[in-house]
Amino acid sequence: MENLKYTVVIADDSAIIRGLLEKAFKSESDFEVKETVSNGRKLLDAAKLHAPDLVVSDIDMPEMDGLEAGRMIVSEVGSALVIFSEEKGMKAQALDAGAILFEVKPVLSELRNEMLKSFIARIREKLLKNGIRPHRRDVEPEKHESFSSYKILCIGASTGGPTAVQTVLSKLGKNFSLPIVYVQHLDVGADVKMVNWFNSSCPNVSVELAKDGQEAYRGHVYLAPAERHLVIGSISPSGNPILKLSDEPEERFLRPAVNKLFRSAAKLYGSSCLAILMTGMGRDGADGCQMIVENGGHTIVEDKSTCAVFGMPAAAIEQNAANEILPRDKIARRILTLTGNVGV
Repeated sequence: MENLKYTVVIADDSAIIRGLLEKAFKSESDFEVKETVSNGRKLLDAAKLHAPDLVVSDIDMPEMDGLEAGRMIVSEVGSALVIFSEEKGMKAQALDAGAILFEVKPVLSELRNEMLKSFIARIREKLLKNGIRPHRRDVEPEKHESFSSYKILCIGASTGGPTAVQTVLSKLGKNFSLPIVYVQHLDVGADVKMVNWFNSSCPNVSVELAKDGQEAYRGHVYLAPAERHLVIGSISPSGNPILKLSDEPEERFLRPAVNKLFRSAAKLYGSSCLAILMTGMGRDGADGCQMIVENGGHTIVEDKSTCAVFGMPAAAIEQNAANEILPRDKIARRILTLTGNVGV
């Protein structure tokens, strides 16, 4: 899995500090500095443009301070925030603003390479602890609003899944830019009722039962019918998935199987595949997540803290097939950031 990186935006009103931080991050193979800026207002603009994984900011800056800008970035963009400031007494305020780490900035004469390398190591540890992992950076946006390297969103869930998925779908906005293909383990006869429930509880998206040979469109959700596998059969000339239903044998005693969908998406979409694996019993979806990651795609699995059953996500984590691990209430915001839908 090559070219896995965290993207970073740095803010400090000192050009010297910006330069030292930029040099330190560039010396690390898993970080990529997208921009350095001199105040909070520019930091906010840069975060909206690049949707970075991480922003590292001073506090005392002109136009807008780092805490105000950082609080807005955490809320609106979903980037991780690290505060690097000489103001020792501001740690509580920084954590209240959403920072994952507060580091006291030493005087300039004490800023050595070893100190900055240790600082970055602590940042990396905090990112991983918060379920944020580096991901593939083969294609980068020139403008955030027009960017989407991802062409499909796949979702898999089992026990507790409908409520979990509803939490995500309801927060994706009215003009989500990708087709969404969803496998949920369910009983025969429950699929139509589930579609009706989703349409009433998530009016921002259109949910329907998937049909064989159907082209899937952006902003629409296609649910696998009970007792039928749902896969991506091919890709249309416009880049949309063409859905395929099958009565092939059960996989791990399951039909539909999340693995079937995820593997087909990984094979056809490669690094353009984004997948979410949520609460559920068993191991379905883990192998599919692994194939997606190996093919350069991106996977997010639900954190144990919000799972009804931490079986399927745990299995993906055990197989190193989870790029990110997030509680369900943070998944939608991360999807919007990754797909360039923030602010749209």
